[in-house]
Amino acid sequence: MATRIAMLLISLTCCIATVQAGEDPVYLDPTKADMDFSFQGEYTGELTVDGAAKKAGIQVIALGGGNFQAVFHNGGLPGDGFEKSARERVSGKLEGDAVTFIGPKWVGKIKDKVLIISDVAGKEQGQLKFILRVSPTMGAKPPEGAVVLFDGTNLDKWKPGAKMTSDKLLEQGANSIPTYQSCLLHVEFMLPYKPFARGQGRGNSGVYLQGRYETQVLDSFGLEGKMNETGGIYSIKDPDLNMCFPPLQWQTYDTEFTTAEFQDGKKVKNARMTVKLNGLIVQDNVDLPKITTAAPLKESAEPGYLHLQNHNNPVRYRNIWFLEKK
Repeated sequence: MATRIAMLLISLTCCIATVQAGEDPVYLDPTKADMDFSFQGEYTGELTVDGAAKKAGIQVIALGGGNFQAVFHNGGLPGDGFEKSARERVSGKLEGDAVTFIGPKWVGKIKDKVLIISDVAGKEQGQLKFILRVSPTMGAKPPEGAVVLFDGTNLDKWKPGAKMTSDKLLEQGANSIPTYQSCLLHVEFMLPYKPFARGQGRGNSGVYLQGRYETQVLDSFGLEGKMNETGGIYSIKDPDLNMCFPPLQWQTYDTEFTTAEFQDGKKVKNARMTVKLNGLIVQDNVDLPKITTAAPLKESAEPGYLHLQNHNNPVRYRNIWFLEKK
């Protein structure tokens, strides 16, 4: 019996993840994730309330150990009709092969990728179906004249210390050799699934334009949308919209960056950036009065490199290129 238990424990440990951080499981492969992962994600459809049909969206967040949170959006999912002020959070629990949510206004049950919503009296209001959204800029090809920093073939454009995985992805903690001033930058990234982690420990990294100005990378799925979450310009501005997808799903940053201007060694004009997260503008021509927290380079007239922050979380990157603006 002891031998069988030991073999079972070894098997479970091997299925947890390809990476382990402390005592909490870290998943990089969806086929090896826990059961909770299969319920996490986005659900959308129509609900009938008081005789009126209305579109709704719910984001389901796995919090480890069979615990969940559902974020209810009237009007649809973020970026797809939602009403920003109309948001409700309800806790849920895995029971058998389904997850049940009980809130003050509605009850929900997820089974077989369908979220059935009822009122508190038990009357069904509608069914929301699981949806997997894909960024419209996913796989964007570099335009003529662009500098390809990473396409999965080599690390020639990266300083010593950069690492590529066996499946041809770039690990966090890398600095590009090419530098640039104003540019268009495309980056694709994937966040790890860390169900027990919270806050800045949940898939943390960052994309630093010129090594100076950070667009945050963090598992911010279903969160409020703050400057220290994905889409935020760290320590400067919250995103206009939280368009972060669930972890283990590829996402895109497309940034139009305008460098700061200097005369006689003195800054006369701040840098600016417009940021699209998964195809939608979340930062619109934002003024950058300073470098962001933990930036490796000081602000100057000199060009800077792309810095992908290592925050001791396994974040993966691919398809990275920039096109300098004249």
